[in-house]
Amino acid sequence: MHDDNWSGTALVVGTGGIGQAILERLQHRFPHLTLVTAGRQGEPRHQLQLDLESDSDLERLAPALQQIGPPLRLVFNCSGRLHGPGLQPEKRLTQLTRESLMEQFAINAFAPVLLAKAVEPLLERNRPFHFASLSARVGSITDNRSGGWYSYRAAKSAQNQLLKTLSIEWSRRWPNATVTLLHPGTTDTALSKPFQSFVPPEKLFSPERAADQLLTVLSRQTPMQSGSFLAWDGQLIDW
Repeated sequence: MHDDNWSGTALVVGTGGIGQAILERLQHRFPHLTLVTAGRQGEPRHQLQLDLESDSDLERLAPALQQIGPPLRLVFNCSGRLHGPGLQPEKRLTQLTRESLMEQFAINAFAPVLLAKAVEPLLERNRPFHFASLSARVGSITDNRSGGWYSYRAAKSAQNQLLKTLSIEWSRRWPNATVTLLHPGTTDTALSKPFQSFVPPEKLFSPERAADQLLTVLSRQTPMQSGSFLAWDGQLIDW
């Protein structure tokens, strides 16, 4: 598949470190796409206001995209939450709270599938469409050998299950749709900043490198591989 042959509207949700780099690399590699960004109000780069924790924002998304024009070709969810005010990955069970579980699940599990629900009315049965969402290797139950990070791990695992289920439904209703879960590797962004001291320099990717790697993997996916959980190098990750 040639990089320049995608056309239509591409929506990038969340333009933090990886999201902004995805946007820039899409512009370079897929020049026929009409690029749209969406995120919370007050973030300067966003064309559309979209709080993924707001049902009313999600309900307004499809009509807003319709007004932009070209049919939807790609939705790339780059949103994610690992830490924040009052929220840190748990090192032991005693640190786990109901509030941390709910906060992690809201963005890392519920938001991606509700985003898919919001854009589904725009899908066309005979038109290729990619839905991609950032997951994480720590969401793999099989690969969990170190424990900890209860709420983040569980939320990413839940996202994987929800989008795997979505891929099965869409394969019947929208046979040209491809759903892909992507692990970007450890990337030099605000999300990973507090944890980078444990990462060898050669395994810490710049956002630009991560974006290029992810788009290379994504561009090779077809409906036959829909529902895959893939690392930045294209390798399948165990559920």
